[in-house]
Amino acid sequence: MGRTGVRRPFMDKIVIHGGKRLSGEVQILGAKNAALPLMCAALVGDRPTTFRHLPALTDVATMVRLLRSLGCECSYADERTLTLDPRGVAQGTFEAPYELVKTMRASVTVMGPLLARFGRTRISLPGGCAIGARPIDQHLKGLEALGAQITLRHGYVDLRADRLRGADFVFDTVTVGGTQNVMMAAALANGTSRLENAAREPEVQELAIVLNKMGAKISGAGTPTVLIEGVDRLDGVDHAVLPDRIEAGTFMVAAALTGGDVLLRDAPVEYMQAVIAKIQQTGTRCEAEGGNLRVVAPERLKPVDVVTRPHPGFPTDMQAQLTVLASAAHGRSAITETIFENRFMHVPELNRLGADIVVNGNTAIVRGPAQYTGSTVMATDLRASASLVLAGLIAEGRTEIRRVYHIDRGYERIETRLQALGADIERHHDAPA
Repeated sequence: MGRTGVRRPFMDKIVIHGGKRLSGEVQILGAKNAALPLMCAALVGDRPTTFRHLPALTDVATMVRLLRSLGCECSYADERTLTLDPRGVAQGTFEAPYELVKTMRASVTVMGPLLARFGRTRISLPGGCAIGARPIDQHLKGLEALGAQITLRHGYVDLRADRLRGADFVFDTVTVGGTQNVMMAAALANGTSRLENAAREPEVQELAIVLNKMGAKISGAGTPTVLIEGVDRLDGVDHAVLPDRIEAGTFMVAAALTGGDVLLRDAPVEYMQAVIAKIQQTGTRCEAEGGNLRVVAPERLKPVDVVTRPHPGFPTDMQAQLTVLASAAHGRSAITETIFENRFMHVPELNRLGADIVVNGNTAIVRGPAQYTGSTVMATDLRASASLVLAGLIAEGRTEIRRVYHIDRGYERIETRLQALGADIERHHDAPA
């Protein structure tokens, strides 16, 4: 384990003996999907930026590696406080190599900042991933509208611009990363930009808050129309990352599944209304207590139908977890995935444990309650791995989950935090692949 507290568990496995009721309190940590673009935003400033409440995740460690490779100085004051000094980037390579982009797609979010601040960048194309193709065409179209000259060659995209200029741009589809990339680039452009059909996710709003603290002039973040008045320079800031709504939702499901009573400290309730509403439909009690959220399971879970949508709809990153909750309910549920075309890879593994789930196109029909029994299963991606942990919590006997390096990309020490709530779960090192 390094200074950041991030493990490198390529051969680890998680073992769960199910049937334990969860109770107590869990602290919701900083949001991965907010932290990564915020770290990229440090590149548009000309002085150091400090982020607090960073989660100790492998994706954060990968972003640190990328920023250091660009010449950005990265120094930890403690496990959750990171200062980024971009002043050395001017002498760097301005390149995000394939080795890092293939590991973490969020690496492409350095594109807008590097182009705006230094006038050039070279980024490996990310290609597809386990949950489906996720092209960056909207990123490139938006940057081209701001004046970028773009060349594709040998699996890399080269971008150049003497000075970006403000422009009106309409995204063809809603894209969180594309909105963030173009918004950061436009912050230093000459003139005013208007982005239409922009993503409305909390992580986009968080980025706008930080950029404005740095001296940007951005309005409308959180709505489909974002206005950016370009400025000549941006300063460094000190900022605490908002709590992770997906982590909070995952612990909500864990409490509901296990007949539990769990208090989620610092849960970002204002950004979780769609998730809270669906979990409440299962009969689970969800009540805000100050800045926290209490989740109390019902005696009998009710079925629930879910359709994933861009924010403020139900998030695709909670689909796999909600599928497990639906499988424990008494009756038929329908889970429809509209964001990614290949995000039911957890279903065969859940069925191995005893679920009754049939996928037809982009809809999974779930019949419950499942009688889960422990087995050995394989994680395929971040949220799929979370769903297997949740199923293991209610499975009879021993569940062994392999390839758990996926889960460490988005959940910090999930096994120790579930242990503190009463789960019988532990990590084993050097497990077979």
